[in-house]
Amino acid sequence: MNPDHTLIQSYFPNLSPLQIEQFARLGDLYQDWNSKINVISRKDMEHFYVHHVLHSLGIARVIDFPGGSKVLDIGTGGGFPGIPLAILFPEVHFHLVDSIGKKIAVVKDVVRQLGLKNVEAQQARAENLNRTYHFIVSRAVTQMEKFYPWVQRKFRKEDLHKDFQNGVFYLKGGEVDEELEALQLSYVSFFLEDYFTEPYFSTKKVVYIPYEGKR
Repeated sequence: MNPDHTLIQSYFPNLSPLQIEQFARLGDLYQDWNSKINVISRKDMEHFYVHHVLHSLGIARVIDFPGGSKVLDIGTGGGFPGIPLAILFPEVHFHLVDSIGKKIAVVKDVVRQLGLKNVEAQQARAENLNRTYHFIVSRAVTQMEKFYPWVQRKFRKEDLHKDFQNGVFYLKGGEVDEELEALQLSYVSFFLEDYFTEPYFSTKKVVYIPYEGKR
């Protein structure tokens, strides 16, 4: 595994000592869990900080979540993008959900070991959640035609951010235009190669879909 957590510091130079320590510990925590259950593919663990941590933080290069906002991470798996974002935004509340119990068990343990007070992890299906949020994040858990109906009624009415109204920030590789146009959704794509120099990001993007429900 490439242990180079300093990569995160190079892109986010204003981290506190606590945040630097938390990012540094992530690699060992996931390496340990991966030896017990397959949270992340073995091959991917060699590129953990680029493929998982930095990729998750691509959302933070697009939006600076306001303090006090509530963010839902759907299909979080082992905690991505939610845990890296929660380290970066300690004043924001993150609700991480996944339908697979053993993955949520990993998330809860990592959250506990890092001392993250702003994360709630829950085994649940997104469509069964009754709460509302300012923002929803995800790492391409399914086709957008399935995903968007899960979330379209889960947004709060009040906007907290001056530049972004409430909505979805979706980490996606490859093409997404056809899916979104079929749903007649307005969206903006942000290409991660504009923010990160690693070749891995050449096809990766953050797709922002603003909430357009009744206000």
